[in-house]
Amino acid sequence: MSHRAASTTACVPPITLTDHSPPDRWPLPHRAGLGLKPEHFTHIHEHQPDVGFFEVHAENYLVAGGPLLQHLTRIRESYPLSIHGVGLSIGGEDPLDTTHLDAVACLLERFQPAVFSEHLAWSSHGGVFFNDLLPLPYNLPTLQRVCEHIDQVQSRLGRALLLENPSTYVEFISSTWSEGDFLREVIHRTGCGLLLDVNNVYVSSVNHGRDPRRSLCELPCHAAGEIHLAGFAEDLDAAGDRLLIDTHGTPVAEAVWALYDAALAITGPLPTLIERDNDLPSFEVLRQEARLADMHLSAIAPATGRAKPCPRTKTRYAAAQEVA
Repeated sequence: MSHRAASTTACVPPITLTDHSPPDRWPLPHRAGLGLKPEHFTHIHEHQPDVGFFEVHAENYLVAGGPLLQHLTRIRESYPLSIHGVGLSIGGEDPLDTTHLDAVACLLERFQPAVFSEHLAWSSHGGVFFNDLLPLPYNLPTLQRVCEHIDQVQSRLGRALLLENPSTYVEFISSTWSEGDFLREVIHRTGCGLLLDVNNVYVSSVNHGRDPRRSLCELPCHAAGEIHLAGFAEDLDAAGDRLLIDTHGTPVAEAVWALYDAALAITGPLPTLIERDNDLPSFEVLRQEARLADMHLSAIAPATGRAKPCPRTKTRYAAAQEVA
């Protein structure tokens, strides 16, 4: 999948609503959903499986017409939809690509998803597009730039987005904020929400030698509107230390399921996506994993209200190190 901006800004016609059409911005239920893949279109059309919702990557649908949009239109008639962006490069130093943003806006106008999300990352620079989501230094200049970009995106889309915490393999010595405090400040300044990727919390924590539950508690979980779960691959780095890679190519690990339970104890039940982008199994295999997530959600559902959030940990913010 390419992250390059769409080549057209023309909006496709909106879905024609009838008395039997789903509502605009059909909300995501507090259930498990699946990433929608073309390999599964036929199965979904024929069997109408019991799945909470589907999520698609925006950049796969930034076209003026064709079978992908036809399939998505048909599925949108029966299921709530979440759209997940991977190419806006919100953390990039360059100005946002307004052509790409316009194309995303047209896609959202057509399909009226319940949720639109993007990443706290960058994926383009100087006109070069990278097939990756790259990390940021957490400092004041980055904070100001990310907030400006989010304000621009939310203004163009006419809605708040959810910002996903990243999986990272390196950290910057120029960072003066912890990731949790950085995200908390972004959310405070822009009014966006959090897409809580529990697998990313686990991967990043292991890679940087931190306790995953402590890392989870540092995030602004109160602002979470959706949760992602995925699988990772395991390797060793150059020093021989354990290295986890966010591949989305395996089932969710037991350690991530345990961290998911800890997250639900903080957030309460939330729409939860099972991500699988590589080594794609049959639809039924994925649906079994979604059912397992539904079981975890059901276990927390009887609790009244939301559990008390984790106590705030000591911040790493160091104002004296900031460079305006």
